[in-house]
Amino acid sequence: MAPTPPSRPARAGLAAALLLPGVFLGACSAIGGDGCGGTRDALTRLAAESPLDAAPAGATEPAGRRGVSTGCDDDSSGKPWLHADRRYAFPGSRDEVIIHYTGVAAASGWTFERDPSPDAAPAAVEGACWTKTDKGRHLLLDVDFRPDGSSPAPAAGTALTYEVSVGTTPDGSNDDGEATCWH
Repeated sequence: MAPTPPSRPARAGLAAALLLPGVFLGACSAIGGDGCGGTRDALTRLAAESPLDAAPAGATEPAGRRGVSTGCDDDSSGKPWLHADRRYAFPGSRDEVIIHYTGVAAASGWTFERDPSPDAAPAAVEGACWTKTDKGRHLLLDVDFRPDGSSPAPAAGTALTYEVSVGTTPDGSNDDGEATCWH
């Protein structure tokens, strides 16, 4: 099984939601530290990243999961992880989703990163990831076909559920090399 990108850290109740027009901004919660303090502006910038709104034709948002949600995950074992996520149900194939986001990402300056593991599953199995540096911030764009807790899940055979996410560290750096798609 391929490693999970850092944009999929465990989310054990660390993000609370603050409703804004069309966007949920997560109030950051730090366990044992204040690494998420002062990240509201960075979360707002992440939520505005264009790939989050660039779903393929026919994709819809599952009931109960509308708009972009944001959060800051800080398990105190390193830098906190800021992320903006949006979930979709799509009546087509995983390959169609990957092809769509490959075009969206390329048009916005993102670079595709292949999983270097010789045992890595194809992108259409688990998802795909792209990176870019924008205004000095190292960002990850992730399409994940294994989103947790789709509720309600689409009826079997009618659609697949996926999540698109943009993430970074609070300072946007990649000093420790952890902000890569695969590690």
